[in-house]
Amino acid sequence: MLLAVDAGNTNVVFALVKGRTIKARWRIATDPRRTADEYAVWLSQLLALEGYERSAIEAVIIATVVPRALHNLQVLAQKYFGSEALIAGRAPVPWSMAIDVDEPQTLGADRAVNTIAAHALHDGDLIVIDFGTATTFDSSDYAGTYKGGIIAPGINLSLDALVSAAAKLPRIAIEAPRGNGSVIGRNTVDQMNIGIYWGYIAMIEGLVARMKAEIGRPVKVIATGGLATLFEQHTDVFDVIEPDLTIQGLAIMYQNAHIA
Repeated sequence: MLLAVDAGNTNVVFALVKGRTIKARWRIATDPRRTADEYAVWLSQLLALEGYERSAIEAVIIATVVPRALHNLQVLAQKYFGSEALIAGRAPVPWSMAIDVDEPQTLGADRAVNTIAAHALHDGDLIVIDFGTATTFDSSDYAGTYKGGIIAPGINLSLDALVSAAAKLPRIAIEAPRGNGSVIGRNTVDQMNIGIYWGYIAMIEGLVARMKAEIGRPVKVIATGGLATLFEQHTDVFDVIEPDLTIQGLAIMYQNAHIA
């Protein structure tokens, strides 16, 4: 079994993977101060609930955009799983793709892993949209070369900023607006919901349209991240949703390195 770890700005996702099949996944809030021992207590209990022993884990691979969290995750792998963690993007699991941008060293690990996974699963030119702390749009060509992308504030981040800056606005849940589809709200909560939800869809559709026009070839749009399904019901901009794209990418990178 492989323990794949995706350490993002908001959450750290742990997934138990056999081959390319995800057997279980767990999520914990990202805290760079969290120690390896704290991770181990939490994770051991969850493994037991799913019927797995710690000894079932033979290898650990990590992708992180939070450098301060990496050390404790490496200690977790070494101390509790007897494994030197593989770090996505470093030997022996370097990026298995060309990165055609001005500053390739600044590409986030999650975005690189997503691109690798997307091209292992789909052919042609691709746009990968990842709904996380930020919403990222990543473009790669038919050869799998990463060509660049867009970084926009995540929808939760946008809502938090709005509520924090406007004293009389309430905190609301992000959901598809109710009713007849009107975009003229009749009360404050509805107006906020319309602005956040439909405003975000308008941004997604507008940016994807501009990216497709610039690419100039047929493009498949892949969505990932927890909020992708929230928007799917009111836009046809996504060709496919791959909810576990980053974890799938880590499993693919491990398999490629292991086979090699």
